[in-house]
Amino acid sequence: MRLPSALFVLAMTAACSAFSQPASLPERLGYPKGTKLLIVHADDLGVAHSENKASTAAFDRGMVNSASIMVPTPWFAEIASYARANPNADLGLHLTLTSEWKYYKWGPVSGRQKGLQNAQGYMFESVDSVYMSASLAEVETELRGQISKAQNAGIDITHLDSHMGTLFGRPDYLKLMITLGRELKVPVMLFKNGPGSVSFHKLESFLASNDIVADTVVTANPDNFRKGMAEYYSSVLNGLKPGLTVLLIHTAYDDEEMQAITVDHPDWGATWRQADYNFFTSDRCKSILQQQKIQLVTWREIRDKLSRK
Repeated sequence: MRLPSALFVLAMTAACSAFSQPASLPERLGYPKGTKLLIVHADDLGVAHSENKASTAAFDRGMVNSASIMVPTPWFAEIASYARANPNADLGLHLTLTSEWKYYKWGPVSGRQKGLQNAQGYMFESVDSVYMSASLAEVETELRGQISKAQNAGIDITHLDSHMGTLFGRPDYLKLMITLGRELKVPVMLFKNGPGSVSFHKLESFLASNDIVADTVVTANPDNFRKGMAEYYSSVLNGLKPGLTVLLIHTAYDDEEMQAITVDHPDWGATWRQADYNFFTSDRCKSILQQQKIQLVTWREIRDKLSRK
């Protein structure tokens, strides 16, 4: 049977459109198109023994399945040892250019660089201070130093992201992080929606076909903390959309060490981090993941399936 020419053109146009439509990220990873993919990502490993201990316990006992390491911090050696002993753990680098706590400090791994540290030799407390002082060359030297130190410590880096979002706030910094991720053949935590997405959208033309972009990054804010973390995270999980969501959390114990580190800083402090640990090791969290048919994935899986092709 011959179709009328107009109908034939329409049919061919529809077929070509369907054929050329790029596969969704779940499909590229081998999941059905509408799958709700989730990475439960713990930040700040290496900052303290309490942070390391709680985060690795959450790996073993809970739903946390990914984390990133701060290389310049005092407890880096401990989490590096864990990484060597657990080579399948999903551990990336939380590239660090700030040292925000009141008394607990660290400096650059690349040695003294005027634009990256204050008069005492510590990294600056605020992101704005980095933006005002650090040249792109100094930032690149430091980031490469952190990557080299992690590699020399035996860490199999699965992805890159940024402490306090410093590298997401300026397009030139973000472009540098993307470039470093390509060199390492690891995904960078890029996202269409979430804090820092403005810089991402300015760089969309810079992205290549194998750059991985999450649909959404979600993280709690101080108002969520005051209203109750369990209710906030339950709401996030119950409302999760298809595609890839990255949920950023901070897991540590509300013990003497973390209380001292986060003194005068209730937001993202010891109590906050204990609340994160409590929820993501709870039966409530596990039950919601099952009820909502949420598929946990890792940056390691994404790296191995897509970034290293």
